[in-house]
Amino acid sequence: MGKERDLSERVASGVAWNITEKVGSTLLQAIVSIIVANRIMPNEMGVIAVMTILVTLSQVVIDSGFSQTLIRKTDASEGDFKAVFRFNIWASVLLYAILTASAPLVASYYGWEKITSIAPVLYLLLPLNALCVIQNTIMVKEFRFAELSTIIFTSSLISSIIAIAMALTGFGIWSLVGQRVSMMAIKAMLLWWKSSWRYRRDTDGSSLQEMTPYSLRLIATDMITAIYNNIAQLFIGKMYSANMLGYYNQAQKLKDMPVNATMQSIQSVTFPALAKISDDDEKFKEGYRRVMMLTAFVMFPMMAGLIATAEDIFQLLLKPQWHPSVPYFQILSLVGLLYPISAIAYNVLKVRSNGAIILRLEILKKVLMTIILAITIPIGVKAIAWGMVAAAACEMILNTGATTRYCKFTVTLFARTLLPIALLTVAMFFATEFVGNYTIELHVGWRLAIKIAIGVATYSLGALLTRMEALSEAVTIARRLLGKLL
Repeated sequence: MGKERDLSERVASGVAWNITEKVGSTLLQAIVSIIVANRIMPNEMGVIAVMTILVTLSQVVIDSGFSQTLIRKTDASEGDFKAVFRFNIWASVLLYAILTASAPLVASYYGWEKITSIAPVLYLLLPLNALCVIQNTIMVKEFRFAELSTIIFTSSLISSIIAIAMALTGFGIWSLVGQRVSMMAIKAMLLWWKSSWRYRRDTDGSSLQEMTPYSLRLIATDMITAIYNNIAQLFIGKMYSANMLGYYNQAQKLKDMPVNATMQSIQSVTFPALAKISDDDEKFKEGYRRVMMLTAFVMFPMMAGLIATAEDIFQLLLKPQWHPSVPYFQILSLVGLLYPISAIAYNVLKVRSNGAIILRLEILKKVLMTIILAITIPIGVKAIAWGMVAAAACEMILNTGATTRYCKFTVTLFARTLLPIALLTVAMFFATEFVGNYTIELHVGWRLAIKIAIGVATYSLGALLTRMEALSEAVTIARRLLGKLL
């Protein structure tokens, strides 16, 4: 019991620090995004979007697979860490050289000459990230989330100040480059300062052979996912225009902020925690159910509220040049309703399976995604956004369905856990929309405040009156987390 209580306390503390850091970092990113977006044009955002996609695909090789294997491996040796570090460095240098050398070809393909000048600087993200993956992995394995959260927030804060200063002094698109590169550089520096691990030549390096089968499956899976998550934007940039890509990318980026902030804080802690109780079927099933229930309790109303208030948010915070992003933002926010459930199920598969089922599922999902893209891309950008929603629904169904093979979580239990939250979310959405019809004449700030107040009141009162399990669970955990922080 003492060991279980210790694990529970460490998970609670980890979630507390992760949520605090993610909320702070998300607020900083939101401020930077608004200030920078109001000082650059949509076509410049489109340029950065294409280059960021190429970085994302390359980082999968560095971030995925071997680092996840080290977290899962209970007897990881010093040689294992050394071997993975060496692989990350060589892979990042090679990928940096390839991306930088191919930048003129990419610029020519899209007709955007700025890519050539930006590439050598922005692609430094790859070697900078490779330098600190091992330190980050060790901190996660050791549940040192307080230190990790402080490092990430500090790097976010400093890089945000740099980006804002560059934007206000007329650097335009380079302010986005400066923010991303400086954040990674500062994070790497702080992780090396706080971590005692060092690459030592006198230590024998282990072979990656033992870790390769599982790691390569994860790399292949995450690479396929990354390609399909971003391929629509590559087509938008080529088939339509940089402006249209800018609108779509801005909508996706703003949608991703609350989703990623919440999910990363939960995922980074629950993956190692679930791995520690993977041998106990009953505890694992209950842990899975509670994580999914609490995530839905937070994410469902958050995303529905963003859909209901999107026009007011854009009108209040962004210049008219960005208002065409609103319909894309509303549609893509539906993905934010579905993705968290898929992501939790994916964690379950990573812990319980040998990785083969994950790869097979990804292939099936991507076949479906290919069909969806083939249908929607020729129609238009809005059709592409709806296609992303359809793909997210398919992913949720397949991921959660597959978990029934690896734990005692049935479809009936799944419905019983999520249906009450979904129905209450629908009621909240329509209450907010109804009130919005009577506040059209008010100033946008007052209108937004009233909608938020009605949405929060409806959801909270509904959960209280129905004695929803998720509410009592959330209150209990919130008190525990506050105790950890204070």
